[in-house]
Amino acid sequence: MCNDCVQKEYPDRGNTCLENGSYLMNYLSCASCHQRDFVLISNKATEDEDGEEIVTYDHVCKNCDHVIARHEYTFSVDDEYQEYTMLCMLCGKAEDSISVLPDDPRQSAPLF
Repeated sequence: MCNDCVQKEYPDRGNTCLENGSYLMNYLSCASCHQRDFVLISNKATEDEDGEEIVTYDHVCKNCDHVIARHEYTFSVDDEYQEYTMLCMLCGKAEDSISVLPDDPRQSAPLF
């Protein structure tokens, strides 16, 4: 992973978790070839570990195959919620939790 290729390491992305793709707003240029071109995805792998889906891949420079960052995305179901996380030097860090119920109990107004 290369901190010279990004504007900010692990920017806070709130609840925006990317299973694929790249956050190009944070990409400066390749520190190896000094070109600012497309970022490719390589070495993509998906594995299931104890009910948790983990997707990992590398962001690489289109021109010289320099590894810009390693991306990790996780998905799991915990009780009544779908849990998402993302950790990547280029795309940032984020967490999200969504209810599997039609009405999210966390969003309901108190009765009294």
